[in-house]
Amino acid sequence: MNKIQIMTDSASDISYADEQKYSISVIPFPITLGDKSYTSRVDFDNEQFFDLMAQYDEIPKTAQITPFQFQEIYLREAQSGVTDLILVLINSKGSSTYDNSVRAIDLFYEEHPEYRDVLHIHSFDGMGYNALYGAPVVHAAQMREQGASVEEILQYLTDILPRRQIYFGIYDLKYAAKSGRIPTAAALLGTVLNLKPVMKIFDNGITTAAKCRGERNLVEKVAEMSIADMEPGSPYELIYGNDSTCLEELRRRMVKLLGYEPEAAYQIGAAVAANAGPRVVGVAFTRKAEETPAVE
Repeated sequence: MNKIQIMTDSASDISYADEQKYSISVIPFPITLGDKSYTSRVDFDNEQFFDLMAQYDEIPKTAQITPFQFQEIYLREAQSGVTDLILVLINSKGSSTYDNSVRAIDLFYEEHPEYRDVLHIHSFDGMGYNALYGAPVVHAAQMREQGASVEEILQYLTDILPRRQIYFGIYDLKYAAKSGRIPTAAALLGTVLNLKPVMKIFDNGITTAAKCRGERNLVEKVAEMSIADMEPGSPYELIYGNDSTCLEELRRRMVKLLGYEPEAAYQIGAAVAANAGPRVVGVAFTRKAEETPAVE
């Protein structure tokens, strides 16, 4: 009988409740702030991390999960009786973590050939951050609880991850400028003119999708752009940081336009906050299916 384990990293920002309820394993990222090192989700929760950010004038630095760490994870899972380990990991263009997980597979089997036909390792590039792949991770774990086969879960992740997208608005451009997500000059000009960017995360990329003047217009812009791109009638998740007021504003706007509530709210953790700052608001959703051109 197969024993399936679903695993992700802390940049997926799944809730502690879902982590425990569905027995999802979460690999924490190391975080450096100033001259101190921390482990995300272990040494602090999100609110505590936001407080730490306020104490420093530099952006936090996150480290990748190394191939050696993955080999240790694979050995631990094999020894616990897992037959299929399914990993969904942070955007491969933003971190080497996913590539390291793949590289570690062969290294693990070379060192432990006795597990080659015992533990099957399936690693997915999450292609983004936060709920973009966090929500599919939770759904995959729910499928496992409902008795889905390994093949069904793998097919679901293969189909859904390339269609996942996020639009999120940034209130404070300081962090995005320091991290390089937005050029410093553009961030400075945006601050002077009170322009707030709407960022798009899709297909391993992060781009500036739009700009709007003032905070009042940011929520409306994020909602309208998300609804224009999302699969009609499909579930969606809200994203927020240290400000629950803008989260509630976005929820009301989305419900008014769509007629139904979000499936969940994902608070950003260290990996996203380090690059976007603690105050953001956004929507994660599944894009409309690509239409196949008619054949004449």
